[in-house]
Amino acid sequence: MEVKTTPSLRLGCVKYLNARPLIHGWEGPVQFDHPFVLCRLLARGDLDVALVSSFEFLRNPIYSVVDGVAIASDGPVFSVVLAHQGSIEQLREIVIDPASETSVHLLRCLLGEQLQTMPKFIVEGAITKERGQLLIGDQAIRFRQECGERYQFLDLGAAWKSFSGLPFVYALWLIHPALADQQAVAQALRSLAKNNLEALDKIIAVLPESERAFCAFYYRKCLRFDLGELEKRGFRKFGELCAKQGLIPETPAELRLV
Repeated sequence: MEVKTTPSLRLGCVKYLNARPLIHGWEGPVQFDHPFVLCRLLARGDLDVALVSSFEFLRNPIYSVVDGVAIASDGPVFSVVLAHQGSIEQLREIVIDPASETSVHLLRCLLGEQLQTMPKFIVEGAITKERGQLLIGDQAIRFRQECGERYQFLDLGAAWKSFSGLPFVYALWLIHPALADQQAVAQALRSLAKNNLEALDKIIAVLPESERAFCAFYYRKCLRFDLGELEKRGFRKFGELCAKQGLIPETPAELRLV
């Protein structure tokens, strides 16, 4: 797992529960932050590699992608949801979380295929019968645990599976093109993921006791950490829909896998 570039490697990772099985035990320094911050740092060359929103590759396909590893789901994901009251067709506004463009654009694609009129996306506001709210990551988990009985939830992982029949990829390890020895870094990240997933009980055991039962469910029943052929097909489908909805200029080229 260890490579010569590890001590000086500038590595970033989203600071959500869903990333822990992919980053636990990394021996070098890690910058944890929100996806949009990491995307900006990676784009300007301040990071060498980062686990970030998959949409970043669609928007700026200059990166290499670590093969075999992702944060994905093949059905309900629990932590990417549209909270609402009443029917989705009644929504006129949706409060978005700008921290993850992948989830925002996934919602745009799903609604664009189902609704004749797209709700207005805003950044502040309370949930009403005509206003929903997109929640992601740890915030979505807390909201569902604390307020779940008060609202209806559209799970975007389940909605994507119903629409496409494919898994959805939320985050990828992207490598900046200036980084040398990309194969060694990619192999180190794959080895780390493999070792962690084989010892998932040990990772869960070091979490606060209040989080252990949920994470056992979350990691095993909601998330997938593979980037296999089905996940790649799902990601290509997402890219096609983003192009159709005008979110990117055109469907990008195939993933540059390392």
